[in-house]
Amino acid sequence: MTRASDRNLSFRFDYDPATIRFGTDCVDALETELASQGLERALVVCGSTVGTTPAVIEPVTRGLGDRLAGVFDETTPKKRLATAVDGRERLRDDDGDVLVSLGGGSSLDVARVISVLAASDRSARDVADEVAETGTITVPDEGPLPIVAIPTTLAGADLSTVAGVTAGPDSGLDAEMGGGISDPGLMPTAAFYDPELVATTPDPVLAGSAMNGFDKGIETLYAANATPVTDATASDGLEALADGLRAFGDGNRGLETLERILEGTVLVQYGISRPGETTLSIVHAFGHGLTRTGEVQQGAAHGIVVPHVLEYCFEQDGVDARAWELADALGVGDATDQAAAVVEAVTEIRDGLGLPSRLRDVDGPEPDEFAAVADAILNDAFIANAPPGLDPTVAEIEGILERAW
Repeated sequence: MTRASDRNLSFRFDYDPATIRFGTDCVDALETELASQGLERALVVCGSTVGTTPAVIEPVTRGLGDRLAGVFDETTPKKRLATAVDGRERLRDDDGDVLVSLGGGSSLDVARVISVLAASDRSARDVADEVAETGTITVPDEGPLPIVAIPTTLAGADLSTVAGVTAGPDSGLDAEMGGGISDPGLMPTAAFYDPELVATTPDPVLAGSAMNGFDKGIETLYAANATPVTDATASDGLEALADGLRAFGDGNRGLETLERILEGTVLVQYGISRPGETTLSIVHAFGHGLTRTGEVQQGAAHGIVVPHVLEYCFEQDGVDARAWELADALGVGDATDQAAAVVEAVTEIRDGLGLPSRLRDVDGPEPDEFAAVADAILNDAFIANAPPGLDPTVAEIEGILERAW
């Protein structure tokens, strides 16, 4: 069994994370944190449900105090460029100098796009054309507007430097186009992890997002560009998540459980998104391939495929998929067959969360689409971070999808 000491430990680790505030009622310190960073007027960016739920929005607006400029509650899971354009106009109307993202990853992505748009005077159509032509949006040299992240889900996109965006007819295009932005300036200046706010999110949403975050820890351990730093944070994060998610699956939904899960969420994403690289790998490539061609939610897609992807990685000769490290982090390090124990542990955690276990049970691609999905997966940028020695073929990826069906 290959261990971490067998890997080449030469690495460069360049990471400038957000200031992290953690704990119940930590959002009470929002005004203090903004003042310490010289930020005066905050526009809260969220979805309509969050914006009209007093238990979520009121602690944040109260914590911002006199630094609250307004609330823009128009984000949707589609992460639309048109929404970000509207957000930029609202930001200018309110004379804001910082964006506060409240909610899930979609609101954070929209806030990041707003921050890029706010740094220039480009027209909405000009930006939409760039998304259609290049799949991204140029970040001005002066950098994006500052962002503060307040997550209410567990996917763990808060300590990263990337954002997704879609542009379509509402932005003047003939068809809907997807893209992404990556820039060190998209790292939030601060991130607030308040279990009281997370507790307001419906359990099914938490379960799906938790699986997404959980897979970040798994992938970070076996990624081709893993480092001793991310090994440490991902291992401790997976241990915390495994403890918390098992308790969550057993029906313990109290603040102590959510604190343990949040602790793991912070750790597994710490250092995974760095300038020019990420430790997200093959499972996330599967997630992209499945969600781009169907309506399945990404956390559900991850939950369905991750046991099969792990089995595939562990079965390949000469592939370092870090089964020993994963087994240790998941509490099954004493197992005789550590690879099998990891797959079993991950499957049990997924099932405890009540997530689907078969592709046929979700609104995703049908078997006759698997060849196209496999091709998309293999062409996804995250495949470059697959475990060292792994060189999957279209037929092998199709085989994983068929096993997941």
